[in-house]
Amino acid sequence: MTAKPPIIIIKKKGGHGGHHGGAWKVAYADFVTAMMALFIVLWLMNSSKQIQEAVGGYFKDPSGTSKKVGSDMQGAGESFSVSKDNMEQLKEELQKSIRQVPNFDKLKNHIDMTITSEGLRIELLESATSTFFNSGNPEPNDDGKDILVALAKELGTLPNKIAVEGHTDSTPYSGKRDYGNWELSADRANAARRLMQQNGIREDQVMQVRGFADQRPRKAEAPLDPSNRRVSLIVQYLNKSPEPDDASPAEGKEGAKPAEAQPSKAPSPEQKAP
Repeated sequence: MTAKPPIIIIKKKGGHGGHHGGAWKVAYADFVTAMMALFIVLWLMNSSKQIQEAVGGYFKDPSGTSKKVGSDMQGAGESFSVSKDNMEQLKEELQKSIRQVPNFDKLKNHIDMTITSEGLRIELLESATSTFFNSGNPEPNDDGKDILVALAKELGTLPNKIAVEGHTDSTPYSGKRDYGNWELSADRANAARRLMQQNGIREDQVMQVRGFADQRPRKAEAPLDPSNRRVSLIVQYLNKSPEPDDASPAEGKEGAKPAEAQPSKAPSPEQKAP
């Protein structure tokens, strides 16, 4: 009688080891990191226009070589440098910023921005009832502080140098002795400088502080007009050094030599005056 082969029973153990692996954790961490990066980019794109341009410029040219975005500036939001080509853009950005200042509707007719050969001139004009400075006082009032702080936060992100000017009208100063329009105009310009440096303007950004008294009236035909009393901020154009590609032929072409100065010849005895 043939023996029956043994019956082999294979029992599979139910395992849950797949649920205890770590691969899914790595994938989840990558997903969370990507979502965080996305939210940061979306948040930056809803901030100021300078930052939007910086972020957009990075994605268009990550190496930063095509337009050299941010090559001459430091920090976030500082890829916007003011030149003659984009001064109008800065003017629009500053106008948007100061619209958020309290009492702007009352102050808007006393803020004037013009583009000049020197740069963007921002003038805070006084009225007959005083607007940014109380009468005879070198320190800005609350409205003046609000405007100067708002401007400082925007201008502090630029690499451009700034000049601050103080002006008065031709009305003689009737305050303390040995103190006149010259001192008042200079003190108001310095007070504006101090406040702005405490709220965004860098220490090395202010190039000049000038006090002109009544020597440069806004309305020369009306020297007593209140608008001649003003503080002016001048955002000067950024002078960029020439790129290596723009070198002169004498410097950029191989083999070219700079012209040598020819020594002057002494006059001959026949050429000397008798």
